[in-house]
Amino acid sequence: MARPSSVFLILFLHAVLNSSTSSCGSRSEHPTTKHRAHVAPFFIFGDSFLDAGNNNYINTTTLDQANFWPYGETFFKFPTGRFSDGRLVSDFIAEYAKLPLIPPFLKPGNPHYLNGVNFASAGAGALVETFQGSVVDLRTQLSYYKKVVVTWLRRKLGKVEAKMTLSRAVYLFSIGSNDYTSLFLTNSTVLNTYSKSEYVGIVIGNLTTIISDIHKRGGRKFGFINLPALGCLPGIRIINPDHNKRGCLEEASLLAKLHNRALYNLLRELEKQLKEFKYSVFNLNINLRQRMNHPSKYGFKEGKGACCGTGQLRGVYSCGGKRLVKEFQVCENPKEYVFWDSYHLTERAYKQLADEMWSGESNTNSMQGPYNLRDLFQNL
Repeated sequence: MARPSSVFLILFLHAVLNSSTSSCGSRSEHPTTKHRAHVAPFFIFGDSFLDAGNNNYINTTTLDQANFWPYGETFFKFPTGRFSDGRLVSDFIAEYAKLPLIPPFLKPGNPHYLNGVNFASAGAGALVETFQGSVVDLRTQLSYYKKVVVTWLRRKLGKVEAKMTLSRAVYLFSIGSNDYTSLFLTNSTVLNTYSKSEYVGIVIGNLTTIISDIHKRGGRKFGFINLPALGCLPGIRIINPDHNKRGCLEEASLLAKLHNRALYNLLRELEKQLKEFKYSVFNLNINLRQRMNHPSKYGFKEGKGACCGTGQLRGVYSCGGKRLVKEFQVCENPKEYVFWDSYHLTERAYKQLADEMWSGESNTNSMQGPYNLRDLFQNL
């Protein structure tokens, strides 16, 4: 996927589809410009927390795909490529914003972007090197946005209206987890070369470049999901030599903590530097930790172990039996679990988080910033 030839082919196919279908399509899918005067498109960037199926269409392994049973078993009744039993936070946010489900960019036959599009790719990081060759990294996601979507909108709407549309849009990011978890899941020696703070600075620097580039092309409203306590994910927790005591891998969680602090400081600076820059930061770290430690308070029975997988906490990443380990078990009722598989959440957990992202009070434990997502979609 990361090879230049693959990128060129994808962009070429999109160009062909755009030119051949720009004048057709149902009204419900492609409303008129007049009808859309006050609708904010939704552009989604990031990793498996938000991937709606892009990795179905790239040359990768099942480690970075979820297009097989039992993924998707509850809401969709079939696997869509989402890493959950059902919908993701971005699906609920789209619903609350009165938008249809936002399709994956790489899905064939979707050359219309007035409602937005989803670029997220499971396994992706802010760094090109993170799982390189198996995912659509954030820089490539940006290139798709610039070369295809921005160009399409300008041709469809004209330069002025396209810029207004891009400024109304909301840009949601979930990125960084793989840049850090990959250090523990591979034989990485990066932390022998860089200190933790230096490495976090490199990740944040790449994200800064992406944000600035989108802003340069008209983007003004940005939503961010900070990183969870990575060492407490079932698939990382079992790496900890003390995992028999259900302890978290603190080194991984520390990287997430440093990242979240740097992200918050970055956004405060960008608010001062970039014209009309508005942002929302959802504190996934605290919200997920609360559900892990006090599941019954939120209607769950299990907060630390996964519904689907094998081994202790079902932390072995085998859900579906198509990865390196074939053995797996799946729970009878995913609604009782916070975690769906070794790294991802159930639809029920995602909905609870989406509700907080949409309407949580600003500058609180839920929302670290001046706005929630409802503010960005409706009131600005």
